Amino acid sequence: MTTPPPCRWCGHGRGDLTDAEWERLRPFLPVSNRRCGRWRDHRQVIDGILHRVRTGVQWRDLPDRFGPWKTVYERHRVWSADGTWQRLLQQVQAEADAAGEIDWDISVDSTIVRAHQHAAGARTEPPPAPASKGDATRTPGRSAVAEPRRPPGGGGAGGEGLGRSRGGFTTKLHLSADGRCRPLFLIVTPGQSADCTQFKPVLEKIRVPRIGLGRPRKKPDSLAADKAYSNGPCREYLRRRGIRHTIPEKTDSQTTRLRKGSRGGRPPGFDQERYKKRNTVERAINRLKHARAVATRYDKRGYVFLGTATAAALVIWLRT
Repeated sequence: MTTPPPCRWCGHGRGDLTDAEWERLRPFLPVSNRRCGRWRDHRQVIDGILHRVRTGVQWRDLPDRFGPWKTVYERHRVWSADGTWQRLLQQVQAEADAAGEIDWDISVDSTIVRAHQHAAGARTEPPPAPASKGDATRTPGRSAVAEPRRPPGGGGAGGEGLGRSRGGFTTKLHLSADGRCRPLFLIVTPGQSADCTQFKPVLEKIRVPRIGLGRPRKKPDSLAADKAYSNGPCREYLRRRGIRHTIPEKTDSQTTRLRKGSRGGRPPGFDQERYKKRNTVERAINRLKHARAVATRYDKRGYVFLGTATAAALVIWLRT
């Protein structure tokens, strides 16, 4: 695969971070204490990670301008394990929320991702805890999200978010998206997992910090979802949290309710105009799958693939 040469004027290649995007990320990146070695230039490595996310190229085939491929891969693996990608996404979302640029009429859905044969074969034991450059100093706001001691996974394909569905060897991405077609948060499960089983976890992952003081925002203004989420537990959860929602009623549920007569209760509320905006999550999925490493899963570990999808979501937020 041939890659376009870097620009003769600025040294940047297609898809690399612009100066403005880099300045938005730079304050929140890990900083070494210089006692256990120095990080290779973050910007060069991030450009290499984004190049791989965009093209799906094998790590070993990264262009030389990004530095050693092992350094780029290891940085991506560590940042996927310790939550750095998610913290960066939250910081960009916090800036957008402070500027009033998030449409909190959100939608929820999932998408199947075909797993490449290289995604199989991960070790069955749990992945190791993320390594660090000694006691890396943290920049302000870094404590907004607790860092996991050990990333999830292990125990076979199911533990790594790989399974069998009608599409074959697959993974499923569950996500919420704001009204401007941007992914808020994502969850990875095996391909055969039902959408409704991840409805509560997807909504509870929504956590946009405030700039300065104040609790992070977790509650949307309204929610739209398709019939896959039309069941009692999902509706009860939304009522308990006081979230206005628009979810169509399944045909069999409607038939059962009508057959019971007055004992069947009233039909759930449904706003046809609000439901028309549910396509925002479908368009957010399309944007995510512009990244070839998201459209097809090559990562063996589930947490690494989640980091890949989160990095793709971060690019969407930076460039929207």
